[in-house]
Amino acid sequence: MDADIRWTHLKPREICELIYAKYQQKTSITTIKKLLRQLGFRRRKAQKNVTMGQVENRNEQFENIARLRQLYQKNGNPIISMDTKKKEYLGNFYRDGHLYTQQVIETNDHDFVSTAEGVIIPHALYDLKYNHGYIHLGTSKDTSQFACDSIRHWWLTAGKHLYPQATSILILCDGGGSNSSHYYIFKEELQKLVNEIGIAIRIAHYPPYCSKYNPIEHRLFPHVTRACQGIVFKSVALVQELISRTKTSKGLTVTVKVFEKVYQTSRKVSESFMAEMPIIFDDYLPKWNYMAKPFLEHTTVI
Repeated sequence: MDADIRWTHLKPREICELIYAKYQQKTSITTIKKLLRQLGFRRRKAQKNVTMGQVENRNEQFENIARLRQLYQKNGNPIISMDTKKKEYLGNFYRDGHLYTQQVIETNDHDFVSTAEGVIIPHALYDLKYNHGYIHLGTSKDTSQFACDSIRHWWLTAGKHLYPQATSILILCDGGGSNSSHYYIFKEELQKLVNEIGIAIRIAHYPPYCSKYNPIEHRLFPHVTRACQGIVFKSVALVQELISRTKTSKGLTVTVKVFEKVYQTSRKVSESFMAEMPIIFDDYLPKWNYMAKPFLEHTTVI
């Protein structure tokens, strides 16, 4: 613990017992709780707020993302937050959370991955304007192709209908994972995607150690976690049903789709793509900001 933080792991009842043992003074639990509040003590849990590393141009990229969001919002173009939630294994594995049940829920005493009956990889997109989440449950691997298939499915089933006048899509994402800012295979899959759907996609990566600022992390994922809390994942259909029930009083809803496609890992970017390099990197912070435009496109996009 930080030396500047005053803390105790004792419960109010234990404090009462300690006071009596030392001073022979009887004290009620209610009194102890009141004194703790008066002294500024309350139950807290650790917060993940300390940045692990100092990244050059961190603030500049946040300002750039804010500018892009304002620009896309003004022009009526979609702003999508993208990320992959922690993968889950299917089987009789323990999951944190409480439920009202008539019987005890018993799970395996060890969570050996070798005994899993399958895996669920939730790739998610969150539409900031409509407060709607789109979660695609992969049953294979988290790859760049899977990420782009997820974007494709969102655009063809929802995006192009919600944004019929759109000229470009802004996608906010972390700098790692299947959509890593360092992966040219992701950029190649992205270029294939825009050539197919015929609309430009602009990518803006959050700097390293800053994934918690991605809107999807606090507007969608916590609510999905709550919807699934304490329930043992026995099948893909069950997970799909649970996640689809996710909603909030502020109007959040979620659409869930299962992807049974098998994705190949360790794929290499093609030499022709590297030679042509159709991706348009921004002049400002190009490592985190770039655009894929459809071939033969002559219109101006933001």
